[in-house]
Amino acid sequence: MKNSYLNLVGLAFRAGKCSLGEEAILKDIRSKQMKLLIIAKDAAPNTKKKFTDKCTYYDIPFVIGDDRDQLSQAMGKNGRVAVGIKDDGFAKKIISMLEETNRG
Repeated sequence: MKNSYLNLVGLAFRAGKCSLGEEAILKDIRSKQMKLLIIAKDAAPNTKKKFTDKCTYYDIPFVIGDDRDQLSQAMGKNGRVAVGIKDDGFAKKIISMLEETNRG
């Protein structure tokens, strides 16, 4: 299943292991609490650049995921263009699922 990682994102959100909203995400990146940032592929170019530059500077892994509708639906929230995963276990599993999808 192509988007099974979104189920894990939803689970992480319900477990309280996610960061939502630009300010909260940037704060968690700066404090190195962020383990993975998922950015919607249809996020605005400036938003993508801001997040990817911060992640690169602070050495936080990031991926460009599905569009904002699918990302938002996974968490039951509207209009989310990025979600930060703050749990190491969730982050590693999501990364491995995305790598498998890209290989297959």
